Amino acid sequence: MDKKDLKIVFLGTPDFAVESLRRLVEGGYNVVGVVTMPDKPAGRGHKMLHSPVKQYAEEKGLFLMQPPKLKAPEFVEQLRSLDADLFIVIAFRMLPEVVWSMPRYGTFNLHASLLPRYRGAAPINWAVMNGDTETGVTTFFLKHEIDTGDVIDQKSISIGPDECVGDVHDRLMMLGADLTIDTVDRILAGNLSSMPQDALEGEPTSAPKIFKETCRIDWSRTAREIHNHVRGLSPYPAAWALLPREDGGEPINVKVFATALIDGTDVVSAMPQVGTPGTIYTAGGRLFVSATNGWIEILSLQPAGKRRMQSDEFLRGYRLASM
Repeated sequence: MDKKDLKIVFLGTPDFAVESLRRLVEGGYNVVGVVTMPDKPAGRGHKMLHSPVKQYAEEKGLFLMQPPKLKAPEFVEQLRSLDADLFIVIAFRMLPEVVWSMPRYGTFNLHASLLPRYRGAAPINWAVMNGDTETGVTTFFLKHEIDTGDVIDQKSISIGPDECVGDVHDRLMMLGADLTIDTVDRILAGNLSSMPQDALEGEPTSAPKIFKETCRIDWSRTAREIHNHVRGLSPYPAAWALLPREDGGEPINVKVFATALIDGTDVVSAMPQVGTPGTIYTAGGRLFVSATNGWIEILSLQPAGKRRMQSDEFLRGYRLASM
């Protein structure tokens, strides 16, 4: 089958999905429809926010649908009228069976992990937060239980020890677009195969949605765990902590974007023994906080209502209660 003959409906919302959609459109594949989230108000002015997928679809003149309810009869009929052969889902909502079972070649999802690891809403964040040294992308066919369908293919990358989730996200976005096109080409060639996830290596793990409290830094953890926590949330949604003021006033709420581990090659002169977890120490414009097993340095942070800054600039404007 020629790629012009395979009618595709693409379902997605964030930037992560746009690169795959762009590759399909610019590669000459027949995208007959795009489904994305309804617009929503954002910011103080409650201006309606369009998803990145919507912005791209409108720019390219693609047929766009934004159903509030995926089971709504009018949406299901509209979708069915497109007579699509294949649905591709990337970073969207959980689909009802009436939708994902519709096309004759099925519905495949691109997921940003090496399934069965990290099923859920935030796989890239949790892989970095947990200190994994490898992650990847997976295409799989949808079925009832979320992220459990038969795997079509996977591609992997390494994660650097100091790499933040923003960098990993961008690399996986490009790798995922490669895998999306590879998967479609295998469908066109008629040589597609898949296997159950329980036949793959690794135990199933979850990657639940991240909330504000998830992002709070727990100084009683090890320095390495805190470092991983920070980089797994940087630049978004960002780890945060309350830093004590020297005058005993209201603690300073800061987002923390970058940290560094302190080892034998980076010893600050006269640096004290590690105190109670969360204890502050400053020296020469550098900001250190004690973890349960050593000091960790904060390199970049953002006080509430202010811009992001390096620690030396922060310490010129704020006086902390330190050793």
